[in-house]
Amino acid sequence: ARDGVTTMHFVPAMLHAFLEYVEQQPREVMQAKLGTLRHVFASGEALPPQHVARFQQLVSSLTGAKLINLYGPTEATVDVSYFDCEPDEEYAVIPIGKPIQNIRLYIVKEGTEQMQPIGVAGELCIGGVGVARGYLNRPELTTEKFVTDPFSGGEAGYERMYRTGDLARWMPDGNIEYLGRIDHQVKIRGYRIELGEVESQLLQVESVREAVVMARAAETGQKQMVAYYVAGQEIGASELRSELGRELPSYMVPSYFVQLEQMPLSPNGKIDRKALPAPEGSLQTGADYAEPRTAQERALVAVWQSVLGLQTVGILDNFFDLGGDSIKAIQIASRTFQAGYKLDMKDLFQYPTVATLAPHMHEVSRMADQGEVSGETALLPIQHWFFAQERERPQHFNQAVMLYRAEGFNEAVVRQVMDHLVKHHDALRTVFRQDSSGYTAWTRSVDEGALYTLETEDYREQVAYAEALEAKANEIQSSIHLSEGPLVKLGWFRTAEGDHLLIAIHHLVVDGVSWRILFEDFSTGYEQASKGEPVRLPYKTDSFQAWARELSSYANRPEAASDEVYWKQLEQAKAEAAPLPKDFTYEGSLNADSEVLTVEWTEAETQQLLKQVHRAYNTEVNDLLLTALGLAVHNWTGAGQVLVNLEGHGREAILPEVDITRTVGWFTSLYPVLLETGKEMTLAQRIKETKEGLRRIPHKGLTYGTWRYLSPASASDEAHTIAAEPEISFNYLGQVDQDLQNSGIALSPYSAGETEDAHSPLQYTLDLNAMISE
Repeated sequence: ARDGVTTMHFVPAMLHAFLEYVEQQPREVMQAKLGTLRHVFASGEALPPQHVARFQQLVSSLTGAKLINLYGPTEATVDVSYFDCEPDEEYAVIPIGKPIQNIRLYIVKEGTEQMQPIGVAGELCIGGVGVARGYLNRPELTTEKFVTDPFSGGEAGYERMYRTGDLARWMPDGNIEYLGRIDHQVKIRGYRIELGEVESQLLQVESVREAVVMARAAETGQKQMVAYYVAGQEIGASELRSELGRELPSYMVPSYFVQLEQMPLSPNGKIDRKALPAPEGSLQTGADYAEPRTAQERALVAVWQSVLGLQTVGILDNFFDLGGDSIKAIQIASRTFQAGYKLDMKDLFQYPTVATLAPHMHEVSRMADQGEVSGETALLPIQHWFFAQERERPQHFNQAVMLYRAEGFNEAVVRQVMDHLVKHHDALRTVFRQDSSGYTAWTRSVDEGALYTLETEDYREQVAYAEALEAKANEIQSSIHLSEGPLVKLGWFRTAEGDHLLIAIHHLVVDGVSWRILFEDFSTGYEQASKGEPVRLPYKTDSFQAWARELSSYANRPEAASDEVYWKQLEQAKAEAAPLPKDFTYEGSLNADSEVLTVEWTEAETQQLLKQVHRAYNTEVNDLLLTALGLAVHNWTGAGQVLVNLEGHGREAILPEVDITRTVGWFTSLYPVLLETGKEMTLAQRIKETKEGLRRIPHKGLTYGTWRYLSPASASDEAHTIAAEPEISFNYLGQVDQDLQNSGIALSPYSAGETEDAHSPLQYTLDLNAMISE
């Protein structure tokens, strides 16, 4: 209504959500709001007739707007046919219509080049200028699917034909009716699934004799998988779901399980799929029904029931098993907010049952201050740690990335986005000044000096430029001025193969979690600004300044004292830890003396680490990697204990009144961990020992820094009489480039330069960093 929209384009599932909204509003309100609407397109999946009937009743009758059904695969530039749904027509099925201009559609007998007559099903094939050249790096599949057009007569623009694998037939009126996939592939929740693959996994389950998996459409038009099986004994859906979950991703596990005494057969002895019964009652998800116990759970159950169209939802039911998807997740988050609770959508994907999700919701009570933050800012423990090292060149200690965009970057767009980022994320404007008593932090206002610098180099005429690029990156990295700022510096390198953009930020104002926030905001902002739209970033969470102030206050509270006992005991144990064996001892090691070794895992090994191994002992990635580290050091040195400095993200919920989920800054917590490796233990026992030891650490290590640098004890130097620092550092950074995916921006293969001064003292004998990318 505000923008006078005339044309809208929906996936049918989203059209359903739109119609649901329209239905809930008074007709006169909708008449005014939808007054300019003329055309609505639907594409991406089959359009159910009931959606068309509701559209005609709710929208066409008010505005005269037309609904057009589109069809087409990506391999033919997306849309190749259209069908105008007439406002006063009743449809049993919605055709995909007739070809658009410069496209020809053929229906051929499967596996041949023989055209099918009207009314006879065959494979739908596409010819014309929209047909792609083939699949990238998949020559066999290209040869199979992209064939010479036998019906073109050599006409220019019609040489190639794409075989869609879709079943269709001509109708007498010249329209095409879509009948489904030839190969039993189905698309569920946006994933294309081969039903035979699910059937074969079901048959692997002991005692299952026969299995058929079908896709059935619910009343909403949403497809869901139903598994029918015959087994030698009574076997529950929960057991089958668990078994399938070991081998298949969650989207391939059926929503319904129906046990039969025998499969229905057709007269010729084949399984009669049409005779398989529809699942009875509410969804048989296989989870035992459990009713909601708390106000949050009751609110969440009510929202799920309304959005998912179900009469009964138990708190153990899985959102995706119930037919949930990303569109429904938007509705869930929106309606939960209306019910008075804030729900983060990523939590819904991570905790897909009401029982596990409810604790991650909280009542909508306040929003963080959205105004500009400036002024004096307290130091966090990690910043105290940094300045305590008394580095010769503290200004050169950065975190940096080199981004790559094949189409090149637009300078005006980059500047627009960076202006917003540095204004929005206040910590990036902080500078650090030294006086007689040490360093203090000052967050500058947006008008107080430059927000960032951007230097440009053009290598488009040069063939070899890698060395020059790295040298310039090093120059930029070493040019930050701590007391004057800015602490954000960019280098834009233009090449014939695309552009590389260096973003270097002093580590004092950024950490690993911050980079993910910045990646997300940069890619979103770049897309918005490229379209000429204003850059709109999500609401701010509480400022770095507020967190630093509250953490300093926490360190002086009585509840912080209980953690001190643990850290003092650990300091005594540190004193007894044996040093790592060395060929010779040298006190003055520098970064320049170190060597970097990189080990890369295969994609399969990475997937095992992320998705499979945790099932054995309910572990996290850190539990396993640290077990392996302890074992490796024990096998090398024979030491009974291994001392490691562990880096945590430092954003623990120790101050529940402060929300820093989207706040940029250096929050890292650094704390010592003692790994017990000497006892005779099986691998299973070692994993459990490490896991339980890590769980015993108070507040995931955050309070070690508060005790050492912020507490009353630190003022009296009690915390500074520290035993020798660990010689090993370990940091697992997680998946670093996830927020760049699908943005057209990737990590560059070129070096971002030296992030740290080569002549700085070497902090550790062994410094291990693990990350997942691509």
